[in-house]
Amino acid sequence: MARFKLYIEYDGTRYSGWQRQQNSKTIQGTLLRIAGEIFNSAKSDLQGSGRTDSGVHALCQVAHLDVKTMLAPEIIKMKFNDKLPYDINLLEVEKTNPKFHARHDAVSRSYIYQISKRRTAFGKNYVWWVKDKLDFNKMYSAAGAFTGMHDFSSFADEDKEEKSTKVLIENIQMKEDGNLILIRISGSHFLWKMVRRIVGVLVEVGRGKITLSELQYFLNNKSSEPAKYTAPPSGLFLEKVFYAGDRIDEVLDPPFPVSSKFKHA
Repeated sequence: MARFKLYIEYDGTRYSGWQRQQNSKTIQGTLLRIAGEIFNSAKSDLQGSGRTDSGVHALCQVAHLDVKTMLAPEIIKMKFNDKLPYDINLLEVEKTNPKFHARHDAVSRSYIYQISKRRTAFGKNYVWWVKDKLDFNKMYSAAGAFTGMHDFSSFADEDKEEKSTKVLIENIQMKEDGNLILIRISGSHFLWKMVRRIVGVLVEVGRGKITLSELQYFLNNKSSEPAKYTAPPSGLFLEKVFYAGDRIDEVLDPPFPVSSKFKHA
């Protein structure tokens, strides 16, 4: 068996998340089906760096593929992309150490969430349009409360069992870009729906409906309140998975070319 490192981008709109499921179309399931066709074998195994929710996108998901083959990485990439649907694409394939593990070796991950301040005809699947006027400065100030090590049990999904609800948030960056509000969250790992609930609470802060002290309460006490504010999956992108030696990009730009500018003719 050879092990390959795969870099994958996908539009999650039509899929029930990353993780393979019976009777549901998923990213992992689609890749495994095509691997079986390419290598004429049911013995291939593919493991991702983590799960993404239904409807969530990835700019660069990382996975490792175990398969018996003599094909070169570039040929494997070409064969996959010839068979993959339009909304999944292999960016790169590398032969890697048999001990490399896409999830266990990851040291951190970053997500970008894209909020639109206006209705858009083209970007509905890639933004959350918030009709209310948002106070960006309040959101920016409140975001700092999430950094550091916290128990994010209030921001986790109770239907999913988690080994630990303690997560280290390394950094939160925010930026206004025309009609977009961009939020980048970098951390050791993320719980199911955690990023979307952080974003949802920040939006409520921007609306003036949640105070900083209430946000702090959610971090210090178990509460079901953040679940009410879960942001839709459409605006969420897994940006990058980091391994030892990788550098974090300081520049925060829109993850997808949705028009952020509008000028009246």
